[in-house]
Amino acid sequence: MRRIQLALALGLAATAIGASAPPAADDVRARYTKHEYSVPMRDGVRLFTAVYVPKERTEPYPIMLLRTPYSVAPYGVDHYRPALGPSEHFARERFIFAYQDVRGRHMSEGEFVEIRPHDPDKRSPQEIDESTDTYDTIEWLIRNVPGHNGKVGMWGISYPGFYVAAGMIDAHPALVAVSPQAPIGDTFMGDDTAHNGAFFLAANFGFYRVFVERKGAPAPPPSPRVARFEYGTPDHYDFFLRQRTLAGSLAYLKDNPYWQALLEHTTYDEFWRSRAIVPHLRGIKPAVMTVGGWFDAEDLHGPLAVYRAVERTSPGATNVLVMGPWTHGSWASGDGDRVGNLDFASRTGAFYREHIELPFFLHHLKGRAAAIPEAHVFHTGINEWRQHEAWPPRAAGRKRLYLSAANGLTWDPPAGSAEDADEYLSDPDRPVPYLGYTAVGMRGDYMTEDQRFAAQRPDVLTYRTEPLSGDLGVTGPIEVELHVATSGTDSDFVVKLIDVYPDDFPDPAPTASPAPATPANAVRMGGYQQLVRGEPFRGKFRQSFERPVPFEPGRPDVIRFTMPDVAHTFRRAHRIMVQVQSSWFPLVDRNPQTFVDIAKAKPADFQKATQRVYRSAARPSSLGLWVLSEERPTAPPPRR
Repeated sequence: MRRIQLALALGLAATAIGASAPPAADDVRARYTKHEYSVPMRDGVRLFTAVYVPKERTEPYPIMLLRTPYSVAPYGVDHYRPALGPSEHFARERFIFAYQDVRGRHMSEGEFVEIRPHDPDKRSPQEIDESTDTYDTIEWLIRNVPGHNGKVGMWGISYPGFYVAAGMIDAHPALVAVSPQAPIGDTFMGDDTAHNGAFFLAANFGFYRVFVERKGAPAPPPSPRVARFEYGTPDHYDFFLRQRTLAGSLAYLKDNPYWQALLEHTTYDEFWRSRAIVPHLRGIKPAVMTVGGWFDAEDLHGPLAVYRAVERTSPGATNVLVMGPWTHGSWASGDGDRVGNLDFASRTGAFYREHIELPFFLHHLKGRAAAIPEAHVFHTGINEWRQHEAWPPRAAGRKRLYLSAANGLTWDPPAGSAEDADEYLSDPDRPVPYLGYTAVGMRGDYMTEDQRFAAQRPDVLTYRTEPLSGDLGVTGPIEVELHVATSGTDSDFVVKLIDVYPDDFPDPAPTASPAPATPANAVRMGGYQQLVRGEPFRGKFRQSFERPVPFEPGRPDVIRFTMPDVAHTFRRAHRIMVQVQSSWFPLVDRNPQTFVDIAKAKPADFQKATQRVYRSAARPSSLGLWVLSEERPTAPPPRR
């Protein structure tokens, strides 16, 4: 959860403790002068803000603002950041850069509130939120920092992306361009904390080991390094299984109030509803470029939800979507030419920084001409950047892909009897792992991983097409409809859309560069089952996320939910595969399969359950896809 930005902040903190400045910081020092200010908010609280001003003042410059809970270190006017702005291109173009510790974090005064709720009905100066803090910051910068051109841009990735989304509500008139990147849109419904009510255990446990409450008065981070947590095993699957219950995690995080709040609020109650920023994105005035990664394991839901909200509620706003083949925040640095075992055959990150991000801000802040499409999207499978006038593309048509007999998938609805179904036994003491190898923590590249290990398990149902006779492009969100029954009173259902490579697909050519640090290096690509999109759904929320209801054991029921968008082409001779399972551990915490508050579940509550997935005319389980081209997969012949 927001780990990349946290790691960057902690790394920068090292220069605040007096270590010699790295060469990059010397380069920044040679071209910029640093100032530090305590910027007053309307309620009197002062927020620490570091401002870097170009030494060459031949023209007025726009201001680029970043607000973060992760520290704007290094502190002290003689200590410089190693880099400025969203990318290496911005410092060369010359902007004024402002970095701010948000309220209650590090050197800023006030009380920090985790994902502070937006207040649309403020009645006094004492009623503040991140929108007012952003407004007051910009107002102060415009009045007190000389040499600007009256225009402000704002950017941020992950948690800082949330502050951008909040800051563009009721925006200061000088805020003319914003880029919320991997923003937290609704942390319970699909970002960070939970997906469709299913708690993302490994990511949150790792994050809240290091993201802790500030004690006492404003101060720099206490240490440039965070002690590494010792799991006591190289296998996080084993570590979390030993805890037996979610409550067992409190032994490691009992002093973290943010973690305790997660375990106290296990439905979509007012705590979570108030922290969703998307419902407040109305009447947006600044130009917006929302950025996300197709393989962002933390905040894929957020950018898509932010883009759609602005598109729906702010028809006069410039509203741009950029989606690339990236993990969480990886577009900000590096080449972006691969994720895990996938090679995209181009430097997608470098292309984005120079040809998409920089022109957007230059156009709106410096008046440079630029052709900016509505949606600039990288299509995986064919590895191409494409520009669209809308997202999803208007040319896409809706099709449904049905689970069918003999492990098949077809565009034609099933015609079987009402009881046609497949079964598996789900055992919470032997959950399906989310990786086919040993690892610790949530791997950022799991969303591209080979699923052959899961297809071999008896508690995973697998359906597939015959080899495709032509390319099939799938764009936009994926609608899931599962007709199920369980012998328990609660169950999770995980649905995965998979691209199955031909058996003769070649392995990548060896390169001189070091191989990625993953056990998947030796994976053969022939027959590779690439995860394209996967999402869990906690069954007790099938009627309401606010008021969960139990299953009636053995009674057929239906689950409907939407998986985040894709832009993927299944190539000719590939197959489309769908897998269905009831655990994804320890990415997702274990469902006891009895109707209880899982955060308070006891070992005896965890029970085996028989799961049925129907594929009949009366109960057709299917995936709804936006399809750009026609290819009619047929069910494979029965297995002998």
